[in-house]
Amino acid sequence: MATRAIGVDIGTTQVRVAELELSGKGPGGGGRASLVNFASAPLPAGVVGDGEVLDAGALAAVLKNLWAGAKFSEKKVIVGFGNQRTVLRELDLPAMTMKDLRSSLPFQVSDLLPMPVDDALLDFYPTAEVEDDGVKQLRGILVAANKNAVANTVAAIEAAGLQPVAVDLTSLALIRALVFGEWAQQVVALVDVGARTTEVVVVQNGMPRFIRVIPSGGAEATDAVMSAMKVSATDAEGIKRATGMGNEVAPELQPAKDAIGNSTRTLVDGIRNTFVYYAGNNPGAPIQRILITGGGSHLAGFGQYLASACRLPVSFGDGFSRVAVGGKLAQTVNGQQTLAAVAVGLGMMEVES
Repeated sequence: MATRAIGVDIGTTQVRVAELELSGKGPGGGGRASLVNFASAPLPAGVVGDGEVLDAGALAAVLKNLWAGAKFSEKKVIVGFGNQRTVLRELDLPAMTMKDLRSSLPFQVSDLLPMPVDDALLDFYPTAEVEDDGVKQLRGILVAANKNAVANTVAAIEAAGLQPVAVDLTSLALIRALVFGEWAQQVVALVDVGARTTEVVVVQNGMPRFIRVIPSGGAEATDAVMSAMKVSATDAEGIKRATGMGNEVAPELQPAKDAIGNSTRTLVDGIRNTFVYYAGNNPGAPIQRILITGGGSHLAGFGQYLASACRLPVSFGDGFSRVAVGGKLAQTVNGQQTLAAVAVGLGMMEVES
């Protein structure tokens, strides 16, 4: 029997919503997923900052209008969460049932957290079973999110008249949407370039091995153009998209090109340093290729520059590649492929967890 699931991806400048129809156990369990609705809306400045909801009322208003206009079939939703304050680290813990492990997390990881354990929501995503001196261990990703930040997101969703049935990491949603088939047999780095944050997820054989949120994104280049050219944010965004990194420009636009290049090099250096750190801790599982998504990945020349800096092949991730998209909807969502991965992956959570 087919079921419906709706994923809500809340970014700094946009909110995106994907409604899926899932048959069987979904694409991860031999079933299928179809996209039945997709919509997005811009967020006013100041509603979301550093990956956290700052104005729940304004976000709720945007969501209400989006639901009214797009006519999603239900109000139960799966919400994405993740920012640079979220602790994500690989950890080995004593082997036990997941129920016992999760209940023991506050006692096992309190010394590892940069926040009081009472202020954190904790979870653990196992990735492998290992042995240490004959003792079985569970290796996985520890997740610690600030309770208040998650509560603010949930409050905005509920104020919009929606029912959040789950809150999931955006990094795990990216994996669900993008890593399957041949990608699931390799070590792949997912790089999702948002407005103010860039999420880097290294995946081996379909499982997360390393996750990091870099506190910069595509908007830094826009800010740099605003400063260099003394123009508005809207004009700076237009100049940035027209100029990119490799295009020849008129002399009067050279300051903008230089600003874009300097800002983008800083971001790419952060991504490359993340890969170097990962490689130093995982010498037996080198990254084989990079998939880029997010609005910031659209900057002309960004993919080529990242490929050159990291000496790895780079391609765009298609958020719709794992779902069927038919008829009129295919025309509507054309051009959204690299922007939809998180929302689509959130919609897949129910059948894959």
